[in-house]
Amino acid sequence: MSSWLDRLPSHEREKIRARLRSPEEYERLRERVKGPEDLEHELRYNESLADLKFSIEMEPRVSESLRQHMETDFREKGIDQILAHPEKIPSDMRRLIEEGKFHVLIEAHPESGKDVIMVVPNAKVAEGLPLKPIFNEQYVSYMRHPDRNRETKEDLGLSKPYS
Repeated sequence: MSSWLDRLPSHEREKIRARLRSPEEYERLRERVKGPEDLEHELRYNESLADLKFSIEMEPRVSESLRQHMETDFREKGIDQILAHPEKIPSDMRRLIEEGKFHVLIEAHPESGKDVIMVVPNAKVAEGLPLKPIFNEQYVSYMRHPDRNRETKEDLGLSKPYS
């Protein structure tokens, strides 16, 4: 079976090969490669996110604790600072979030497909509102290490220690 490159005319193949060998292309591809530290961080983050998703689904206390923490941050920092696309939020949903009438889910981001924490107003809404990546990591870290924060692991119903 031949590859798509074999089916191109020879002058086109040479152009593609020359472009792929260029220093600019090499540098661009090199930036996309993740090192072992990045992969380890991403693995720990994904494990924590999966544990948090399981805890939210199984333990209402965990979900409520995260929701209360987010509600406090919405009041202190503002919705526009925490949610990813605040300009797209209709006023009725914004009002529900400001009143604390929302719940928290972990679902796939509509654009990237990666799992993120979503805020879902208590209305008949088809999809949640994603957080900015920095706050997503902050809340996952908060729930991973609650002993460093306001509640204890026992308060949150988390018995499994996280690293």
